[in-house]
Amino acid sequence: MDNLVVSNIRQRPIRTLVSVAGVALGVCLVMLFTGLARGMSDDLQRRASNVRAEIIFTRPGSMQLTGSTANLSSKYVESLKEIAGVAEALPVIRYVSQGGAGFGFEQIEGVEWEPFARVNELKIDSGRPPQAADEIVVDETKARNNKLRLGDTLKLFGNKPYRITGIYSPESGARVKMTLAAMQEALESPGKCTYILVKVRNAGEEVQVAERINLALPGNKIQLTRDLFTSLEKTIPYLGVFLRILVGLAAVVSALVVMLAMYTTITERTREIGILKALGASRRYIVFIIESEALLISAVGLLAGFICSFAIGYGIHQVYGLYFEFSWSWALTAAAIGVLGGALGALYPAMRASNLDAVSALAYD
Repeated sequence: MDNLVVSNIRQRPIRTLVSVAGVALGVCLVMLFTGLARGMSDDLQRRASNVRAEIIFTRPGSMQLTGSTANLSSKYVESLKEIAGVAEALPVIRYVSQGGAGFGFEQIEGVEWEPFARVNELKIDSGRPPQAADEIVVDETKARNNKLRLGDTLKLFGNKPYRITGIYSPESGARVKMTLAAMQEALESPGKCTYILVKVRNAGEEVQVAERINLALPGNKIQLTRDLFTSLEKTIPYLGVFLRILVGLAAVVSALVVMLAMYTTITERTREIGILKALGASRRYIVFIIESEALLISAVGLLAGFICSFAIGYGIHQVYGLYFEFSWSWALTAAAIGVLGGALGALYPAMRASNLDAVSALAYD
């Protein structure tokens, strides 16, 4: 039986390759999209964990994942410092633009470097902090991924060149930072910021301090830093629904490709099936042969899909700096799609083959 299945596959290499490609495509779609969502989510959380300030003070609606506005007065800094339990208040402007490679988006922060670096425990590994209006610093991860060095330029705010004067670590918040004054000038927002990071004096009192801030400065939005940076699936509405629909479409694609291939196979091998039935092959045996061939094709497609998804994910990371983190749960889901899609897709052709009349099949030309 094994020889029969393998010989059937070898006799029709083009059809087999097309079927394998269809299964691999479904697996690739699931692995790449879920890996990208998980990678971006974990990357945001990893950088957020290095923000040492416990409270974020801002205006309602000023901060979104893919955009932000500078609509908060920097004068709140002095008012916050007067509240009991507040050790430091740091104004920050966050600007979101299209990624430098034309893919995704990039965040830029305007900060007062010395107090910001001190509170968040950042250090300049090489170079110096930004000072002039056209100077920026980048974190070590961006410098490594984009092959950036001191003195290189990045084009921001509509192709305006900014010179890299320093590379810092660890990664914290946006990967590109400039002075708060330079960001205010670029956005024509003097005296404004997007949010203010509040460092509490005593660890563990952030909830109490947040309540005092809310009483002293009502009408603003106060969030704990640990609660702001949730997983990407919760941040982007209906991303989970999109991923589930994607999984369903991948399963349908795999099943249809295998079904078409197996249906064509039955038509091409009508006489062969007639000979098997004339020799005493049962309906169950015919179904078993067709399903075995489909499962073998699905297994090869599954392996090819995994290899392609890892290779493509690695390539995108090298070119665009995006992170892919593949999980075992989604890998098992992709495997189920490949195997079950192939098995279900071959079921109808297998049943049709088993119901062929031996005499009619032998007379088929």
